[in-house]
Amino acid sequence: MKILFYLMPVFAGVAITIQAGVNSQLRSAIQHPLMAAFISFLVGTLALALLLLFSRNTIPSLSQYSDITWYKYTGGLLGAFVVTVTLIAVAQIGAGNMFVLVVAGQLITAVIMDHFGVLGLQSNPVSLQKFFGICLLVAGAWLVNKK
Repeated sequence: MKILFYLMPVFAGVAITIQAGVNSQLRSAIQHPLMAAFISFLVGTLALALLLLFSRNTIPSLSQYSDITWYKYTGGLLGAFVVTVTLIAVAQIGAGNMFVLVVAGQLITAVIMDHFGVLGLQSNPVSLQKFFGICLLVAGAWLVNKK
């Protein structure tokens, strides 16, 4: 069963890549990057609303939401930024070029966050092996983007 926790991120990566292409096509069709991002989030919001409607989990009370620190609500803003950037960039530099840069940014940020235990993550110090892996990834990103 633990293999699912390794497979799900791979499938999420596949979905993100397909999403970028679909959103880029939407942007081309309507000629408006922000409206394309809005439509993408609106459709996702409607899908989540349906899932919530049919979910057996109880919805937290309003008082629980007021006790949450403000920055914990910024995930949607970050998601909107990512979707907007990808649907603009993929049309200009291609999916491969864009995603190797996205993955490089993700890995560098993740290793820093792990090292310092940011946002409640368990501290996991940077090792020489991790540093070498990041260098290889950055070199790979450079090679993929090299003309």
